[in-house]
Amino acid sequence: MYLNLLSIATAINSRELGGLIGFNNRKIKMHRLLRTGDLSKMSQEDKQFLKNYGVVKIIDLRSKSESVSRPDPQIDGIQNISIPLSSEEGTLGGESNLSQEAKLYNENPHAAFKMMCDHYRNHVIEAHDQETVRQVLKILSETDEGAVIFHCTEGKDRTGFVALFVLYILGVDLEVIRHDYLASNEILAEYRAARDKRFKEVGKNLTFRANMRVLSSASDSLFDTILLTIEKEYGNLETYLRDVLNVTPELETKLRELYLER
Repeated sequence: MYLNLLSIATAINSRELGGLIGFNNRKIKMHRLLRTGDLSKMSQEDKQFLKNYGVVKIIDLRSKSESVSRPDPQIDGIQNISIPLSSEEGTLGGESNLSQEAKLYNENPHAAFKMMCDHYRNHVIEAHDQETVRQVLKILSETDEGAVIFHCTEGKDRTGFVALFVLYILGVDLEVIRHDYLASNEILAEYRAARDKRFKEVGKNLTFRANMRVLSSASDSLFDTILLTIEKEYGNLETYLRDVLNVTPELETKLRELYLER
């Protein structure tokens, strides 16, 4: 699997999507599409890196409460755009909203997986989430030059959901998109290990920690939840793109012209 990680020390799961093979074997252009996790703790050096890299827009897919509590950096020449993917507040794996789920997570080792499946299904069928994807595609279609970042907290679930449609429209093979989604597991390995260590040190039991590992992991089952929900509710991915996300032939052509090498 081709991976091009960005040289950023203070933001997790940061990578360049340029180089992936799309429609008619044309590569996605470099310095155009980036996906990352939380950017709120970026150092001055990393902020300058983004500016030098050509970033012109940052699309924040996190909830309003997350964006307010951990705001994206304000960098001269870069536009910040908040478009929450879900209408719910909080992040699926964030430590700030664990209290309400603590009992389940301490007692049922499968609680987090079920919850994640429900969230992934909701991303597909909820009108709010569909509109967010449409807005992201519109922003991309209106960005003639420069790099666009889209991100959530860990750069895995909400970011991965949006990446699926962006890459598919650009003609990237679905299995390549799956591998790009699953790559978060390797990239976040140290982050996940450190997180588990903190939970262990404060006395969390193994059931709780197992649930937390699920919340910080990408999986084939979750990726397939998207595809199975689309198949069950809408027929197939092409129909979903056309009838739900309003991806017209003109929009598809525009995005391919903008983001694929000639």
